[in-house]
Amino acid sequence: MIIVTGIAIVSKAQTAQPLSITLENFEYPYPTQYIQFAAENQDLKMAYMDVKPSGQSNGKTILLFHGKNFGGYYWKNVIQALSQQGFRIVVPDQIGFGRSSKPDIHYSFHALASHTKALLDSLRITQTTIIGHSMGGMLATRFTLLFPQMVSHLILENPIGLEDYRIYVPYTPLDKSYAEELKTTEESIRKYHQFYYVQWKPEYEAYVQAMAGVKKSSEYPRYARAAALTSQMIYEQPVCYEFTYIQPPTLLIIGQEDRTVVGKAKVSKENLSKVGQYPALGKQTAKLIPKSTLIELPNVGHIPHLEASERFMQEILKFLK
Repeated sequence: MIIVTGIAIVSKAQTAQPLSITLENFEYPYPTQYIQFAAENQDLKMAYMDVKPSGQSNGKTILLFHGKNFGGYYWKNVIQALSQQGFRIVVPDQIGFGRSSKPDIHYSFHALASHTKALLDSLRITQTTIIGHSMGGMLATRFTLLFPQMVSHLILENPIGLEDYRIYVPYTPLDKSYAEELKTTEESIRKYHQFYYVQWKPEYEAYVQAMAGVKKSSEYPRYARAAALTSQMIYEQPVCYEFTYIQPPTLLIIGQEDRTVVGKAKVSKENLSKVGQYPALGKQTAKLIPKSTLIELPNVGHIPHLEASERFMQEILKFLK
């Protein structure tokens, strides 16, 4: 075991089993369904889980938006807890992620939000609470700005995009970003994931396997292309200048040890201390959003719903009462 900046990093041989780029052979916590539509003259499938309340229904729906390096599968504990409280839970895999199609198209948060609205319309859901983690926080922000009448409450869990990465991260052309995606290894994926947490736990390894397994698919270049395109989307489409326009009550849950920066390896040494400072970014963002509540979680990293699940759920339920 090696300790780097307080994070335990466990060396492990490559063990990932081959997976399809749409993860049909990767276990999801609940059955997935699909909605089909066309975009840029391509037929696309968007996967989602629609989980009914396991407790007495309260008639309310919660929509979960995943981060860039995940699909809906990592929301299992949140789905279980909220379902027990009577909520209906809808968990899409956005186009380009998880079990959904991986097309070579122009990716935008506007388009992903519109795809999600089409899904909600098909399910006859007219209003929802949104919980967005990491990249899902950027998408949740854009969805709320586009369709404010559909969002009763907004919950942002360590969202990326609280700052404009273009200020400190040098631009990377798409072809170079694509080449970098092709070069990723199971070891580099594992190291990236380990920096999400203050303390690594064996159960987090499954999320490494989900990404590493698709490397062994003959269709991996298509997956890598989509990954490069969505990285470009994050870089080129900031939402941080529009927080003042958010209308619904908003909860910010910020793990205080998070230092995530998209493109961090490209930031100059003199600027590293200026970016990814989530304790400061959380306070700054809370001041911008009119009806916001900030919850700061000490000794927690980028994914509170996994690393501090009990406290995370307590704050969610308190906010929604």
